[in-house]
Amino acid sequence: MAYIDRVKPIVDQTISTLASARFVLDPIAGEKYSRQTSIISSAYKRHGTILEFALREGLRESNRHKVWREDAFKVSRAADQIVGQQADNALLPYGESIRTLQIDMMVFDSADETLRAYEIKRGNGQFDAGKIRSIKRDLVVTQMLLKGYGETFGYAAAKAEARIIFYYGVRSIPRPYSLIGSELNDHFGFPVYDLVQEANAYFRQELYSLLERI
Repeated sequence: MAYIDRVKPIVDQTISTLASARFVLDPIAGEKYSRQTSIISSAYKRHGTILEFALREGLRESNRHKVWREDAFKVSRAADQIVGQQADNALLPYGESIRTLQIDMMVFDSADETLRAYEIKRGNGQFDAGKIRSIKRDLVVTQMLLKGYGETFGYAAAKAEARIIFYYGVRSIPRPYSLIGSELNDHFGFPVYDLVQEANAYFRQELYSLLERI
């Protein structure tokens, strides 16, 4: 099945959900603009899920990348305790769990034998200080445990890296720990950005069509 045909169902489901969502009527905006505003606001939030799916499916077009999502990445007590103690580059064994993280995208690159974990954000605005601290903490914890995770599941990675993607370019975390959309083709050595833009164009087209019907 072609890439866009794999992406269309999640976009179509999102549009269907937006079309049927209830909204609060604002006395100034009126029914039409109140509903349009509600749909657009919800579309921003739901677009993050589409971005994640589009990126994973895009990299599945590459014959050098194995791609999956990890819904329960185990975080050990040792990893949680060591953060910020001048040992953030430590490599710790994987397996013990006092909490779990959802990793939006795991990628094993067979060309350079690197296992990478990615959190995916729209990156169209800055996070507050508390959110940034939380993101940094989870990034460091993932980095410490990622090589052990790979060994546990049969990926003998020469290198392991945790990164965050701010797709639209507003970095809340600096390089080299962050990427933006326009850097993804070079980063992966594959034109995944072009594919994601194709998915975004389809979502935009369907969203505009929905708004015009109101």
